Amino acid sequence: MTYEQIIKKYASLLKEVTHIPVKEVEMLLLFLLDKNPIWLHLNYKNECDCEDALGKLVKKRATDFPIEYLTNRANFYGESFEVRQNVLIPRPETEILVEKAEKILKEFENPKVLEIGVGSGIVSVMLAKLIPNIEIVGVDINEDALELATLNAKKFGVEDKITFLKSDLFENVADEKFDMCISNPPYIKNDFKLPKNVTFEPSNALFGGDDGDELLKKIINGAAENKIHYLYCEMGFDQKSRLEQYIKVYKPKSCEFYKDYEKLDRGFCIEFDVER
Repeated sequence: MTYEQIIKKYASLLKEVTHIPVKEVEMLLLFLLDKNPIWLHLNYKNECDCEDALGKLVKKRATDFPIEYLTNRANFYGESFEVRQNVLIPRPETEILVEKAEKILKEFENPKVLEIGVGSGIVSVMLAKLIPNIEIVGVDINEDALELATLNAKKFGVEDKITFLKSDLFENVADEKFDMCISNPPYIKNDFKLPKNVTFEPSNALFGGDDGDELLKKIINGAAENKIHYLYCEMGFDQKSRLEQYIKVYKPKSCEFYKDYEKLDRGFCIEFDVER
């Protein structure tokens, strides 16, 4: 069978799990062949000799297994990042967090940033690429995440700007001055029923407690106690009112909540009243 016929054949198996079945079969095929879309377009009518391997991948994807874990890749901020199982898959809305942080950090000559919960490293790596003289400490409790984040930092040539460290929130972070703390922590309620595809991702990167915002509150408290000037965090769409009240206790200089691409409340940016 030709590549064109193979793609059509296997796309029918993915109609229930994705709105782009043809595109996803092509992605799996290109992953197997280590080729690009232009090559596939030029070879559509040629015989395919990897149907067995492709079939196995498609059938696994048909169980709602994330395609990012099958291809070990995810796009973020226009770049292709390495992805592995047991590490959270990057989400498009986190790009907004990076954009907002970049805008503020460009005002600093040599900004120093702490990222809590680095995951695959997308936030730290992108900030390191975007801000010339930045210094970042990125922490996580997941050793697989730290390993993957290090791999992505090396892939993009920014490993000299980032120090990765195993730490539960601020626990193992040295007592030093940071201009910003940034985080996309777990913020889903423990009893929330996840869509099937998300159940394949690590639960400790998703669930934030009985209310979902427990870790966010700890991060707010830690940033205030450590006199960090700015705190930028992602949050759950239904957590604004509770967090708004919690943040007021710290009497910040300013606090802004922002929405994601679906117009849902998705994060906040705090400026604490500290000496610069």
